[in-house]
Amino acid sequence: MPNALINGVELYYETHGNGLPLVLVAGLGSDSQSWQPILDALSKQYLVITFDNRGVGRTGPQDVELSVPLIADDCVALIRHLGFSSVYLLGHSMGGLVALELATRFPDIAQKLILAATSVPVSSRNKTLFRRWASWLESGMELEPWFRSIFFWLFSARFFENTVAVADTVRFAVEYPYPQSAIAFRNQVEAIANYSCSGLAKVCPRTLVLGGQDDLLFPLANCARMAQEIPRATFKVIDNAAHSLHWEEPQAFAKSVLEFLADS
Repeated sequence: MPNALINGVELYYETHGNGLPLVLVAGLGSDSQSWQPILDALSKQYLVITFDNRGVGRTGPQDVELSVPLIADDCVALIRHLGFSSVYLLGHSMGGLVALELATRFPDIAQKLILAATSVPVSSRNKTLFRRWASWLESGMELEPWFRSIFFWLFSARFFENTVAVADTVRFAVEYPYPQSAIAFRNQVEAIANYSCSGLAKVCPRTLVLGGQDDLLFPLANCARMAQEIPRATFKVIDNAAHSLHWEEPQAFAKSVLEFLADS
């Protein structure tokens, strides 16, 4: 898969399928591979573009300057590098902040916007929590208990009833061949903490806000409140899912996305 020299970083990206372009922006500590559960469903109808945000995955160097606006700039530059003037845009968690930033500063680029498991402003509780995760990683905490501690916030209680799935998910995370460095994770955490949306009323495209029924990080009430402030937004709940809603309920997630994009 290709890399593009964009804004001083070697940006890793992938394209899947054919059709109108749909760009997916991953969240904190996640990269292009985080979309695997829904990639097949979406790429049957769209040209799906995924990439590793600066500071994660195969995009390098990992210790580069990092902020939500800079990631949005990278996304815009990648879209133009691929020859598109506008795209459909989907962001999850921190990726939702990036999508909001792009939609407010580059209103002609996002034809439709999907914001999954995200809301602004980011709560003081979340900023403190994310910074604690960063401190644990910087302290040299072993990766298995580190990921397990984070997963309690990402997945619903029912996910942990399947001990095999939990073990497989932890193993995948620990053995992932493109790990994020502690400094890069800290930089992403601070990017979230320092981000201030310039105004939800400025979001022009039709928008779908998706919330996980059991999301502890970005509760439904916060997502619904944000949807009310975006002029052309619709709010939808994904049942039986927490923050990683596209992992726990990939079929329901993909169906919601595809129906929204197909609706003229």
